[in-house]
Amino acid sequence: MTALDELVQLFGPPPARELSPEDWTEVEEYVGSALPGDFKKFLDAYGAGVICEELVVFHPRGSSPLLDRMRRISESFGKSWRRDPDEYPFRFHPEPGGLISWGYDYSGDEHFFWPCDRDPDRWKVVTNINGSNPQVFDGSFTGFVLSFVQQLRDVEPHHGIDSAALEFLEPEDLNELEERGEIGPVKVSFEPF
Repeated sequence: MTALDELVQLFGPPPARELSPEDWTEVEEYVGSALPGDFKKFLDAYGAGVICEELVVFHPRGSSPLLDRMRRISESFGKSWRRDPDEYPFRFHPEPGGLISWGYDYSGDEHFFWPCDRDPDRWKVVTNINGSNPQVFDGSFTGFVLSFVQQLRDVEPHHGIDSAALEFLEPEDLNELEERGEIGPVKVSFEPF
């Protein structure tokens, strides 16, 4: 079973969507390469949206088109990011081999493709963690999303509460916080926008 198959099992069947082979043409012309196949398949199936109320992904069509985001992030990161290669080893598109934006999460992390191979299906995912050192995921886009979802599902039941505050909360208070989604594992979901 592929990571994409596992995501479909987690999120449920994708909604019916009209697809156009031209959806990716302008984006891939801008990038100067095809994009990873599983990335396009996932977004063609689900469209733009938010995964587990945390990870935001973009499709070429929609209210927030992928190409607009790529251009905006490339421009802002390319102009303002650290220039010391010893401090930050990556550059940003359109520089050769530069990181290509595809999404972000509500924790403040930006997510990119690193075109480190001629074959886009072998590109890695780089996460810029709140402006600090990047993390490289050595796997596919759908593998990254699956790992991201798993991390959100595997958090401690009282994740999000200061340990000192725990002693003052009654079990019914904890249950209420969990029901509202303020603590504990997240609900696996995909919400289109």
